[in-house]
Amino acid sequence: MPMLSCLPPLRRRPEALAPKVGPLGLSPKKVGDDIAKATGDWKGLKVTCKLTILNRQAKIDEPHRDRKEVKNVKHNGYITFDALLKIARIMRPRSMAHKLEGTVLEILDF
Repeated sequence: MPMLSCLPPLRRRPEALAPKVGPLGLSPKKVGDDIAKATGDWKGLKVTCKLTILNRQAKIDEPHRDRKEVKNVKHNGYITFDALLKIARIMRPRSMAHKLEGTVLEILDF
């Protein structure tokens, strides 16, 4: 299942889709038209689409995105020490620090 990243509702250029869908026996022009039709709601936003192929038919699945559900969230800028440690443990493998203490300092930007 190829994952495609595109800017809707513009139709993807067939020559850009050909290496991905050509070996699967699909027409790049038709797949591009299907992507444009399925992602018309997200004009100007980059959306990653999931392309499912069944019996040489392409089905476009775009992720559900409800941007109106969570709006106007107020943040005061404070974070608890427990939340900071939880974030540091998640970021630990990606950190360049030798100890967890260094990872915490990287997060705090010291």
